[in-house]
Amino acid sequence: MKQFITAGGMKRRVLIVDDEIINREILGAMLSQTYEIAFAANGQEAMDALNDPEADFSLILLDLLMPVMDGFEVIRRCHADETLRRIPIIVMTSEKSAEVQSIRMGAADFITKPYDMPEVILARCERIIELSEDKSIIRSTERDRVSGLYTRGYFFAYMHRLLPRLNTPMDALALNIDRFHLINELFGREEGDRVLRQIGDLIAQILTTAKGIACRSDSDTFFIFLERNDDYDAMIAEIQNKLNESAKARNIRLRAGIYSCDDSGISPENSFSRAKAACDRIRGQFGASTARYNNELYKRTVFHERLIGDLQEAIDRHELIVYYQPKYRIQGDRPRLSSAEALIRWIHPELGFISPGEFIPLFEKNGLIRTVDCYVWREAAAQVKRWRDQYGVTLPVSVNVSRVDIFDPELTNKLSGLLEEFSLSSDDLVLEITESAYSDGADRLIEVVNDLRGKGFKIEMDDFGSGYSSLNMLTTIPIDVLKLDMQFIRNMLLDETSHKLVELVMDIAKYLEVPVVAEGVEEEPQLNALKEMGCDIVQGYYFSPPLPPQRMTELIEKECNYKGGENHDNH
Repeated sequence: MKQFITAGGMKRRVLIVDDEIINREILGAMLSQTYEIAFAANGQEAMDALNDPEADFSLILLDLLMPVMDGFEVIRRCHADETLRRIPIIVMTSEKSAEVQSIRMGAADFITKPYDMPEVILARCERIIELSEDKSIIRSTERDRVSGLYTRGYFFAYMHRLLPRLNTPMDALALNIDRFHLINELFGREEGDRVLRQIGDLIAQILTTAKGIACRSDSDTFFIFLERNDDYDAMIAEIQNKLNESAKARNIRLRAGIYSCDDSGISPENSFSRAKAACDRIRGQFGASTARYNNELYKRTVFHERLIGDLQEAIDRHELIVYYQPKYRIQGDRPRLSSAEALIRWIHPELGFISPGEFIPLFEKNGLIRTVDCYVWREAAAQVKRWRDQYGVTLPVSVNVSRVDIFDPELTNKLSGLLEEFSLSSDDLVLEITESAYSDGADRLIEVVNDLRGKGFKIEMDDFGSGYSSLNMLTTIPIDVLKLDMQFIRNMLLDETSHKLVELVMDIAKYLEVPVVAEGVEEEPQLNALKEMGCDIVQGYYFSPPLPPQRMTELIEKECNYKGGENHDNH
């Protein structure tokens, strides 16, 4: 900081307060080469100078014994003012008792009269200013701007210092606001910040009686390190009730994971990773507000770490296999194979088959899903080219574009590059985007979709109807295909409401003039009902489960033989 100010030709301002003109002149002569100097002859003049909106003082040199207002009163007033208390004060006196009193009142240092060692005075001024500026920088960075709690970095730094000194049982608690993005989406970021600020205040109130510290770790997650509590459910309920009393977003749901810090060999970071794992375990579970980390979660955490560590090797060795689920066009005299969906499967050499429901949410959470998606896109593009070269037909394949991919600035270039590399058209890779991507970042998604469609790509809205934003999406995002959530298909013959909802989606699609894909079709009555409603394309176990490349190739070959080599239609 000192080198930056010096190099920029700037000088810090120092206020010299002394009723003796000779003392002011002596100090001014000592410091004027280094600092910009202002003078005050008594405490009242000093306060007037300090309260000037244009003033920006880095240091006050203050005599204690002055007329009108003495130096002790100046110290008191400065200490009571939120802005002025940050300006360090060096008192100037020859009385030892006054030195002690002024230091206790908040002065930073003292200089003994008479002023016979200029280099010592200058060195003390430099040291006090630098210490004050360092403290100011720390103060501005150690606290989260929104919640008022510690930032994550300072929180863990203080935890490392605290742990060796503690002799009472402590817990790591990860507190999360369930579906916080909905608050920002429905009520605006200002309301979201207000909720975060109130949670920070409520946590700070708890820590006035319970020993501990806290931080805002992520946008909607708080870490609390506190003395062990027998009833965390009551603590979370108290915070939640106070939030619901004042928040526009009623029924805010908080959940917390707890890890008991009894193992001295576990780092603070790992302690809170375990607390967060316990917290994530109850995501979406009705009625559960807290969960404790246990052996089951430990095994799950180790398993997930293994998957993360093995991912790149699995890609290099092609242990990740892209399966293809056929899609059939059902309008006409018979169902016809028209396209397929690419689905990832992991056959681990030691762990065996790993469910996509296990590793996909994990990789979505830590961002590795981008690596998986790029692998799937490339495999699918290469496979489409092989089928075309082998059979003279082009079978379009739909691939997933995850929420994380939406924020990749190179997304369009990557997909366009694959088309060029494998000599494909933009009709050959259909891009599936779920509506959850809309709720996480609507503006960015709209921008990306428009960019991709500008390059000729077709956009398929996956799992339509599974979330709150489905209809809103249709008014803002141009799409080419609606893919009906399979839950509707499973229930449409069981209750009238689900049946009416499927009919409603068909009517919406007709109005938008886009085809509908129904997934999860398992029974002939479902197929017949969908065909009668005007559904265009279906996929599901009624026709075929997801198939590995060789079996999908056999299906294409069979279809080609049946049709005499006629090309398939794109959807």
